[in-house]
Amino acid sequence: MREEERGHLARELHDELGALLTAAKLDVARLKSHVDLDNTDISERLKHLVETLNSVISLKRRIIEDLRPSSLSNLGLIASLEILTREFAERSKINVETSLEPVQLSESSQLTVYRLVQESLTNIGKYAGATRVLITLHEYPSHITVQVRDDGAGFNTRDISPTAHGLAGMHHRVEAAGGRLTVTSTPGEGTLVSATLPNTQ
Repeated sequence: MREEERGHLARELHDELGALLTAAKLDVARLKSHVDLDNTDISERLKHLVETLNSVISLKRRIIEDLRPSSLSNLGLIASLEILTREFAERSKINVETSLEPVQLSESSQLTVYRLVQESLTNIGKYAGATRVLITLHEYPSHITVQVRDDGAGFNTRDISPTAHGLAGMHHRVEAAGGRLTVTSTPGEGTLVSATLPNTQ
């Protein structure tokens, strides 16, 4: 699914599904005021219905966040990356350093950068055994570069399937944005994930 389609779907879910769920909760509230809540069976069914609706609302929020992070829409790429890296550092207890320059990118390319960093951090947390991560985002006249480097265990790239650790998804996203992705790693020396994307300025 292209990033534009993800954004459109996120908006549709927010607007259309959100309106339907809000209407359903209002209907349940009205129903509660017109039924005998002393009836245990009715009371339990209504309680279960409210819990189900709340679960669906939470699921909708998670799906929308997965399609397009709200921080990206509301705060922009740099602030979103700062939030992402700070939360990762707090959870993982891994030291994360950043050097993030403001860049001129389309909304879809911004999401590509965000997902690349997100997936890289997920892999570092799961597999790398790293103590330090450096994330850089730099702008040049014709392109921007984003890099995620860790000092973890590393691996032999020849021994890893192209689809392992979300690598296929990373490559697809970057190439769809007109860019190029490279992953270099050596056992015992960490890993570098590097992407180059066209500058849309």
